Amino acid sequence: MDHRLPKRKSRDRYLTADEAAKYDAIRRQVEEEFADRIKQSEASPTVRAALADLKSAREARGLSLTDIRDRTGIERSTLSRLENGVSNVTVRTLERYAEAVGKRIVVRLEDT
Repeated sequence: MDHRLPKRKSRDRYLTADEAAKYDAIRRQVEEEFADRIKQSEASPTVRAALADLKSAREARGLSLTDIRDRTGIERSTLSRLENGVSNVTVRTLERYAEAVGKRIVVRLEDT
């Protein structure tokens, strides 16, 4: 029996390989057609620092982006963009990545 995690989860269920391929094709088509309208935003310094810490933890454990993808269902390309601070990230995505490297996210608010 194969115990690897499925590729991605959507709407609280795992996608089949065919569904994931279909979504990937649609995503690529939309990105090509609307490239001029899609803005690549950068993560804030705080988020970039958290992602740098997660990358360090990943590397310290000898994990590749493929290993993290298998543990989280987050695409390698997305993980790469996150680690390079090219994309905004949701708290849930940070939590999934952190869990995959044995960490947890703690949010703290401070006065400015």
